[in-house]
Amino acid sequence: MTSCATRRRRLFRTTQPVLRVVSACCLGALCTACALQPIAPSGVVTDLAPSGRLRAAINFGNPVLASKDSTTGEAQGVSVDLSRELAKRLGVPLEIVPYTAAGQVVEGLKSGAWDIAYLAIDPARAVDISYTAPYVVIEGVYLVPQASSIRSNADVDRDGVRVAASKGSAYDLFLSRELKRATIVRAPTSQAVTDLLVAQNLDVAAGVKQQLEADAKRISGLRLLEGRFMVINQAMGTPKGRDAGARYLGEFIEEMKASGFVARSLARHAIEGATVAPRALR
Repeated sequence: MTSCATRRRRLFRTTQPVLRVVSACCLGALCTACALQPIAPSGVVTDLAPSGRLRAAINFGNPVLASKDSTTGEAQGVSVDLSRELAKRLGVPLEIVPYTAAGQVVEGLKSGAWDIAYLAIDPARAVDISYTAPYVVIEGVYLVPQASSIRSNADVDRDGVRVAASKGSAYDLFLSRELKRATIVRAPTSQAVTDLLVAQNLDVAAGVKQQLEADAKRISGLRLLEGRFMVINQAMGTPKGRDAGARYLGEFIEEMKASGFVARSLARHAIEGATVAPRALR
């Protein structure tokens, strides 16, 4: 009769090669996974996460870019997804710095409150912010009362016309340059623009198409003008002077567009009316 010890020795000799193969496969898979996960150079990490955390300014006033889950309150949206992916590549924790308007994000730059942000490209902001190429393109449109005599975008810039816009937003900056006769009345946030239009009996509200469409459903007696008055190129940005970080962000955004990451994020969050920006020309 074969002893227990003999049987154990035979089993060990039989299974040892299998264990070596399994161990090698596991190690190989781990190495492959590590190779597939790009790790940012230390100089980039220092630029983009000098505090040891990636502080991402998230504007919840722009529903195309970010929102909060109605049940959990958790941040979600394409800007949040990009921030999480970037933090993973930097190897640091993500800290979301919340805002309700783009103008507030720009103000936060003065106090050094964030390391990256998601803003419409504008020459006035580019003085202090290094932008990537756009990753998402959205539309700026006008909303007017149903009975308004204003029928087209060309009718807006007239004497006596008062236009509501979010203070410091891309629309505010653009219209401040473009409107020669109409007057801009500024709301504190994008969400407050339509309410200001109604409360002060203004003539026009300017904003993100998705936000104004939702407002027109929420408040009766309003209609969108056909077409857009501007195209908004949304990009990532970091404070000026972080050159290594800015270059890395530019490459990161191009990869996120080319790989389908941005498109999948927009689809997952059911964002309509926004398109992935084309590849940057080199």
